Amino acid sequence: MSSAKTASEEALAAGLAETADALEALLTSLLRDEPAAGEIHRPARLLAAMRHGALGGGKRLRPFLVAETARIFGVDRAQALRAGAAVELAHCYSLVHDDLPAMDDDDIRRGRPTVHKAYDEATAILAGDSLLTLAFDVLSDPATHRHGETRAALVLMLSRALGAGGMVGGQMLDLAAEGRFPAEGAPARLGEAAILRLQAMKTGALLAASVALGARLGQADAESMTALTDYGRALGAAFQVADDILDIEASPEQMGKATAKDDARGKATLVAALGLEAAKRERDRFSEAAVAALTEFGPEAAMLRAAARFAANRKS
Repeated sequence: MSSAKTASEEALAAGLAETADALEALLTSLLRDEPAAGEIHRPARLLAAMRHGALGGGKRLRPFLVAETARIFGVDRAQALRAGAAVELAHCYSLVHDDLPAMDDDDIRRGRPTVHKAYDEATAILAGDSLLTLAFDVLSDPATHRHGETRAALVLMLSRALGAGGMVGGQMLDLAAEGRFPAEGAPARLGEAAILRLQAMKTGALLAASVALGARLGQADAESMTALTDYGRALGAAFQVADDILDIEASPEQMGKATAKDDARGKATLVAALGLEAAKRERDRFSEAAVAALTEFGPEAAMLRAAARFAANRKS
């Protein structure tokens, strides 16, 4: 390993930690018990469950991508962190709901009981609903950007990443590939292209949107937006394939959640379709494509390049 690579990894680790600390403080404030202006009352149990699902863990990669992309264009850090907090709140909502018995039925997340285990299923559903709603509350607030047109563009971008044509649609395809809907017949084994589309929706769309949100905050021009969109999509693909590989190779302690579940459930993954070694080659190819998409940028994008390599080489 070269010294330059080591320095890059160290800088990335420091940047991720700094963003995570700042985000934790912001989320703690947003998830306080006291009602915000215009609210009537915040039930203590609901807020406690929301905090359980959103605070105290996670890589915070998505808000880091928002903040780092925004930094390239000179965006105020407080504004970028608010946009990043909106993305993270939406991400945490998806994890709370994914863990429910009707979905992936997981008991552990980030090394502790999932929200429905720490509280109950009904509370977990409501906590997820509230986290998602709060994401759009934060994004549409004038504190995130003074221009309503920009805030509306951010809301639209996040909505498209999360909805039927993005994350939620990808989750539906994932359930169908497991054979959850027998009335529709046995699912056909998905090929590589169909798996990549599913994963681009379920996981990649929100990662790509994180980059795009940062660029939109910075009023990036069309050429830069295209390059960063290509970067975000390739990074998202590398991240998901790496996740599928880690489900096989990593321990539950490393991941902070149960592993070795994808194959048992018949999940549609590149590992299942191509085999482990071929999937690793695809992971690396996506990571390299993400780095290549940043050719027009100079040293100011060094952290984004390091994030693309991290997405592929992470151990948890």
